Amino acid sequence: MCMAAGAVERRVADIVRRCYAGLDAARLQPEVLGRLRQIVPADAAFFATVDPVTLLFTGAVAEDPLSAATPLFLDNEFGHDDVNKFAALAGSDDRIASLDRATRGDRSASPRYREIMAPLGLGDELRAALVAGQHCWGVLCLHREDSPLGFTDRELGLVRRIAPHLAEGLRRAVALRRLADTASEPGSPGIIVLDGTLAVVSISPEAEYWLAEIADHDSPQPAELPLAVYAAAARLSRLEQLPDPAAAPSVRVRTRAGRWLTIHATRLDGAGGRQTGVVFEPASSAQLSSLFLRAYGLTPAQVRVAALVLQGQSTRQIVSQLHISGDTVQEHLTAVFDKVGVRSRRELAATLMTGRH
Repeated sequence: MCMAAGAVERRVADIVRRCYAGLDAARLQPEVLGRLRQIVPADAAFFATVDPVTLLFTGAVAEDPLSAATPLFLDNEFGHDDVNKFAALAGSDDRIASLDRATRGDRSASPRYREIMAPLGLGDELRAALVAGQHCWGVLCLHREDSPLGFTDRELGLVRRIAPHLAEGLRRAVALRRLADTASEPGSPGIIVLDGTLAVVSISPEAEYWLAEIADHDSPQPAELPLAVYAAAARLSRLEQLPDPAAAPSVRVRTRAGRWLTIHATRLDGAGGRQTGVVFEPASSAQLSSLFLRAYGLTPAQVRVAALVLQGQSTRQIVSQLHISGDTVQEHLTAVFDKVGVRSRRELAATLMTGRH
């Protein structure tokens, strides 16, 4: 028994080491899943990166039979009430949960189980929101075949230990991004028009370019749209059901060339009925600065101060707007400089808004 426990600890330590090896998300995800299965067996897995501001998926490893049902899972995640939603887990004290525990053993109480998982032959699922620096950087979902045996408390405990390190690995992958060569990029935004079933009605040449740049490597069919497009469209449908709809959803995604792209979803009404427009355009400096401030592990107070500095506001103006003392502003700013690795406001702006990492 001691040897078995020792072997588990070695595998946990191995996973943790890989999280701090400087891997990008595309390499970290499959490596972690392979090692995690040695201590928490699973029959299928979904491991996604998310935009820490909107919590929309930006890319994922989705294994069969999950990959074929991706639109159904997204519709459930963003369009309907259910247990263990990733957004709810990200905001809770315990960010790890299983279906069996959430439903007290009555899996059929979950629409996700009844309508998606059971038809796929899946039973219990273990979900984790990967949070670091007070922000969610990814989500993990492990599935077992449909049987009375679900995930144990010990297995949930192992994932609970590993999850913060996975989050840190994903956070670092954003902070340590590489620069992009933008010479061959389109000069204008691209747009895709989708019908009610999210099938492509029309697409601009610019959108075709961006789709090729963000295509999911493991998509079951080359013609399928990337996960981020489905996620934005699904969130739009959910927002329209609310009495006071929020702004149209958007998500930031990194392209193969290293460029950050913003994807917006909006509703189109016309002779052909209700359609969804998805717009692709390079992320602005302001959009990227908000992402990278979080990626460097800044606290919410430090993010607020740094954001105002990037707008060119003086210490006096920040004091007036945030209602804090000048000393507090300087304390926050010193912490920001230390975390980003710069020495002045000018260097901070150059690092976050021009990509000099």
